[in-house]
Amino acid sequence: MKKKILVISGGFSKEREISIQTGIQVARELKKNGYIVKVCEPDNEIYKIVEKFKPNKIFNALHGQFGEDGYFQTILENIGIPYTHSGVEASAKAMDKEVSKKLFIKNKILTPKYIKFDFDRSYSKLQNQIENSFGFPVVIKPIAEGSSVDVFICNKLNFKKKIKLLENYKKILIEEFIPGREIQAAILGKKKLGAIELKPKRKFYDYQAKYDSKAKTEHIIPVNISKKDLNILMNISLRAHNLLGCRGVTRSDFKFFNNKFYLLEINTQPGMTKLSLVPEICAHKGISFIKLIELLLNDASTNK
Repeated sequence: MKKKILVISGGFSKEREISIQTGIQVARELKKNGYIVKVCEPDNEIYKIVEKFKPNKIFNALHGQFGEDGYFQTILENIGIPYTHSGVEASAKAMDKEVSKKLFIKNKILTPKYIKFDFDRSYSKLQNQIENSFGFPVVIKPIAEGSSVDVFICNKLNFKKKIKLLENYKKILIEEFIPGREIQAAILGKKKLGAIELKPKRKFYDYQAKYDSKAKTEHIIPVNISKKDLNILMNISLRAHNLLGCRGVTRSDFKFFNNKFYLLEINTQPGMTKLSLVPEICAHKGISFIKLIELLLNDASTNK
């Protein structure tokens, strides 16, 4: 009997369009390989859809807030059908950049220094605090967004102008800027999948550099680093994956500078679009797109 897979994509985050593309790609590949597939939004209709469709498993293709931060995983646990990727706690920890950074620091994983800024405070002492902590330029980012949404690199001159763009978030991270190479590594279960280097034509690997083919970001695989450095990179990625209690696939984002790897963040539901990195890393390792999807489905469970 053919397996029924419910693919959930779209959602309410700023990454909605990317999630829709991930859902389309996954559903298309599953249908091509004989699965019975239904795609739906994570809205109030989901319980009715599950009851009527009766899926064997759920593929969570959501990205960003409400889909990747433990919120929707709580609903999936309530539904009680095995679902892909990480569970409630791991998703919440990974999505909260401050929580995950504290875990990295506690476990001696190198990550950029940071200040949490609350917009209820005044700007007056902030600049001095930054200069005393790590200096300019800095990276400013929301605490719980993905895909480099609303991330800016700021110098002393444009800092105040840029930070005001994030006032809706109430709290943000101000992070020391680490120059160097953009390298990302993927873990699947307990397996070290591999790494890829990005050379963006833009200022950094921002939202447009990630998802717009016109941005012409160069993808380099295999990464031109020593075998020893690659081993260090993959070990850090696996440690971070395990520290947070992640399941399925994760992608860890690094800067490589002065022969050191700085872990920026870990993504618990990496994209599956035509420009996505995890399928590209898998393809280089001889793992087809359908095989990657099936490995994630095989790992699907509840109570995680």
